[in-house]
Amino acid sequence: MDVDAVPQDGNVTLGGHRKAVYARDARGRMVITTSRGWEAEEIVTSHAVEVMKQQAHAALERARAGAASPLEYWMYARRMDVALLAQTTGFWQWRVRRHMRPDRFAQLHEKHLQRYAQALGLSVQDLRSVP
Repeated sequence: MDVDAVPQDGNVTLGGHRKAVYARDARGRMVITTSRGWEAEEIVTSHAVEVMKQQAHAALERARAGAASPLEYWMYARRMDVALLAQTTGFWQWRVRRHMRPDRFAQLHEKHLQRYAQALGLSVQDLRSVP
């Protein structure tokens, strides 16, 4: 894409900010230029955010019913998935999935809870509860 063809549609999901993208200048070199985003990107981002909200709501209902741990709700509420939470905490993915079971979550050591809380930007007390 040429520098003068970089989309400037004004993506609402960027919140008025611009982002850096690569484009070809007049000499044919790849350079970094700014973009306000484009409509297709906004549609896809909005859809992804909506899916994460739905997953968080479903996880909240499961946690309130005792079928899931609060960890599952907070993971989705913070727009993460199992792979990202595992990468952020340093736990294996299978362990993260296991810790989403209420019985396993209740047995977690304080140091493991602290790792989850730090990754999710919460206190350990907040991690243990659901809103």
